[in-house]
Amino acid sequence: MKKENLWASIMIVAVLTIIILAITYLSINQKKFVGPLLILTGIISLMPALFFKIPFRLLKSDIIFGVIDNGILVVFTIMGAELFGIFGAIVGGAVGNAITDAFAGIFEGLEAQKIKNGKRTALSVAIGKLAGCLFGAGGVLTIGWTILSL
Repeated sequence: MKKENLWASIMIVAVLTIIILAITYLSINQKKFVGPLLILTGIISLMPALFFKIPFRLLKSDIIFGVIDNGILVVFTIMGAELFGIFGAIVGGAVGNAITDAFAGIFEGLEAQKIKNGKRTALSVAIGKLAGCLFGAGGVLTIGWTILSL
């Protein structure tokens, strides 16, 4: 990878990070809206793919990884928090992250093997995983907090 492409990717992800943190910060006290807003930030994080004309097929495996990874991770974290408080959330998140990375990696690998004549780049992998993680967490929180009112 060329050095300038690496720096451009880092800058794009940094800008997306600031946007995501701002939206999350402003909505954190609105429990019912956190999940849908995370899904919205997932959509926003895909905007560079449109701008740089990155084909969806190059993003698909990373989005699948993120959805599985963070979707299940949120469940582990909530379970840990409910059972053992903040310490349980930390341990549940850490253990859940390792387990979900493994399972998500299986599905990411299956999808990545299907890509022919296309090269994944640092930017496509980064925004694919970012969007997928936001979709996964947002989906679980939307179901739990917005739809089921847990």
